[in-house]
Order: sequence, then structure tokens, then C-alpha cells
Amino acid sequence: MEDILAVIPQRPPFLFVDKIVRREENTITAQRTLRDDESFFQGHFPGNPIMPGVLLCEACFQTGAILMGADHQRGLGVVTRIKDAKFKHFAYPGDTLTITVTLDEKLANAYYMHGSIHVGGKLIMKIVFQGALIQSEK
Repeated sequence: MEDILAVIPQRPPFLFVDKIVRREENTITAQRTLRDDESFFQGHFPGNPIMPGVLLCEACFQTGAILMGADHQRGLGVVTRIKDAKFKHFAYPGDTLTITVTLDEKLANAYYMHGSIHVGGKLIMKIVFQGALIQSEK
């Protein structure tokens, strides 16, 4: 967990990466195990809790930011474009998300990536997105 906290600014309860499973030059795989007491499950949806799709996207973005941070450049990783988000299945309390993000291209401070999330080997979401490394204003 310390290696994650050293690279990205997100902190619980808005941190959606528990551990890095594998890191290669242009690809990273991380995991996040969803707990029954996650605050978003309380209202999404009572009696049938599922992880909101926007938070699945955020898990990919955070994993991508960790990959960007592996570039050893200073700055704040922000999402600048979201494209082709597709949701195939749901994520429930107790599920372990396996999040894989690949860097397709880097131009200056722009990082073009695609990601996917699997639960138990089953694809539940995939997305194409772009991030940028910007100087923090604070």
C-alpha cells in the first residue's frame, strides 16, 4: 500500500486500489477487494448493492495514475478524456476487482491508455481514456 500512497494523492475512502499485482513498462495490474461496509453500497442500491460504474472508471484512472507515476515525473495525474466506457457486468460486496491499464502512447505530458476490470476472470468493464501530468496549483 505504501508504494501506491507514494505515487497518487487519493486516500481512503476515495482510494480504489489496494495493491499492485504486476507492473511492466507499459502495463500495470492492480487489485481492489470491495468490502461490505463501503459507503457507496449504502445507497447504490439498498437490498441489491452494486459498485457504481463511475467508481469502476475511477479505479482504472487511479491505476493509470500509478502507471504514470512510474515515469518518475512530478505532477498531478488528471483525466482529460474518457472514451468508449463499456459495462458488461456488476461488482458486488466481497468481489475482488482485477484492474489492468496499458499505456498506448505518451506525447509530452499526455498519456493515452486503455483499461479493463475483471472479477473472477470475467470482464465487467473496459474503457479508453487519456490522462495528463500537470503541475499542482497548491
